[in-house]
Parts: sequence; C-alpha cells; structure tokens
Amino acid sequence: MAALAALLNLAPPYLGAVVLVFLRIGASMALLPAFGELMIPGRVRLALTLAFTAIVVPAVAPALAAAEAGRPLLTLAGGEVLAGLMLGVSLRFVVIGLQLAGTMAAQATSLAQLLGGASVEPQPALGLVLLLGALALVTSLGLHVQMAAMFIGSYDILGPGAAPVPGDVARWGTALAGGAFRMGFLFAMPFVAASLVYNLALGVINRAMPQLMVALVGAPAITFGALLLLALAAPEILALWQVALEERLADPFGPP
Repeated sequence: MAALAALLNLAPPYLGAVVLVFLRIGASMALLPAFGELMIPGRVRLALTLAFTAIVVPAVAPALAAAEAGRPLLTLAGGEVLAGLMLGVSLRFVVIGLQLAGTMAAQATSLAQLLGGASVEPQPALGLVLLLGALALVTSLGLHVQMAAMFIGSYDILGPGAAPVPGDVARWGTALAGGAFRMGFLFAMPFVAASLVYNLALGVINRAMPQLMVALVGAPAITFGALLLLALAAPEILALWQVALEERLADPFGPP
C-alpha cells in the first residue's frame, strides 16, 4: 500500500500530460495509414494509441507542463484533438492518392469490378492490391518508429493546445487534396496510356475487319496487359509512394 500511495503521488503531475497526448494520438489514430484502417479492430487501435502515448509522453512532458500552467485543461484538450485530426488527415491524403491511382487504373483497363468487394472499404482490385502492398511495405520498414517521431516533432510545430488559423488550415487542406489527385494521376498514367493505345488499336482493327468481334478478342488482351503492367509498374509505384509518405511523416503540417 505504501508503494501504491507513492505511485499515486507521482500521478498528478503526469496525468494531464498523458490525457493531452492521448487525445492528440487518439484523434489521429482513426486516419493513420496501416494503424487506422477500418480492417483493424477497435481494440487493437486503442492498444496502439496507449502504446504511442507511453512513448511520446516522456519526450513532451516538460512542454505540456508549461502549457498547463496558465490555461484550462478543456481548452488544451480541444487544441490537441484538432492537432491530432490534422496529423491524421495529412497522412490519410497520401493513402487516398494511392487509392485514386488504383481506381483510375482499374477504370482505364476494364478491371474495376474484379474482386472489388474484397476489402472493408469498397474499391477496385488494383487499388486494393496497391494499398495492401504499400501498407505492408511501410509497416515492415519501421512505420511505427517514424510515427512516434512524427508525434514528438509535431509539438515543435503545433504546440500543446495551439489553435491554427482557419484560413491557413483551409489552404493547407486544399493543397493536400490537390496533391492527392496529382499523385493519383501520375501513378495511374502507365495504365491510362496503355488503355489509350489499346483502344486506338482496337478501333483500327475494327475498321479493317468489321466482321471480327473485336470485343471478344480484346477483352482477354486488355486483362492480360493490365495484369502484366501491374507486375511491372507496382514496384516503382510503391517505391515512389513510400518516399511521399516519408516526406509527409517528416513534415506533416507542410505543403505537399
């Protein structure tokens, strides 16, 4: 009981810091890549939030203690939730860019319906393959370490309870959305170009031999070509996406 009483005496100075860090990390956990996917059970995400909180609190406790000195806890809590949501949105747009690439590639190559409902989030098979491959890649390369560093570094950019300017947030969010669409178009460009060449060739063949059922001949060709192109382009796409995610982890509040 004496040891428990000593622990309880140590708790009050750190309790506020733990709550504030938990709010920031918990708000972002719903949107983080890999750890915040809908396929991850809620209990696992809660355990991850507690684990990240235990890692981040010792590093930022002095800054949080100084912020708690003259400000109400409720105001600080609101700022922490907002900061966590901004962190999650910043990383989620990188994932959305890859999903857009998969969707555009699937639509261009007529593979939009193949195994499209195999995930919690409905998306074409190409997008699902790219997404799962990308998440597996970055997770195996130490994503948890980079995220812990991001959470700690975020307090240097957006301090405890700091309220960002709404206009700056709006411009930042617009730039993130534009960057996601730009990433999607760039990653899907090989599939769109191949689809253009395929449709032009199919039109020429149809003009030359009107009696030939070009749809029956072309459907297997575009399916095989899309799968072959996926096998060739996926490693480069995932490598470029990994670089984009690492840049976003290093500067989550910066422009894309």
